[in-house]
Amino acid sequence: MTLSKTFLCALAGGAALAFSAVNASAAIVCSGDTCWHAHESYQYPPSAHVIIHGDDWHAGPGIRFHEHEGRGYWNGGRWTAW
Repeated sequence: MTLSKTFLCALAGGAALAFSAVNASAAIVCSGDTCWHAHESYQYPPSAHVIIHGDDWHAGPGIRFHEHEGRGYWNGGRWTAW
C-alpha cells in the first residue's frame, strides 16, 4: 500500500511540474531596432519607450537581437538597469 501511494504522489508531482512548464511565459522586447528576450514580465518605465511582443513575434529586416540578463532595457546601445 505504501509503495502505491508513493508512486501516485510522484506521478501527481510530475504532472504538476509538466503543466507548470507549459505556463512559462516569454516575450520579445524592443527599443528601436534592438530587441531582446525577456523571461519575466516587467513594467517598463515610460521613458524606456519599449514595445513588448509575444514570443511568437518574428523580427523583420533591420532588427537585431542583443540579449542581456536581468531587469532593464537597451537605450542607444547601452543597457539601462533599474
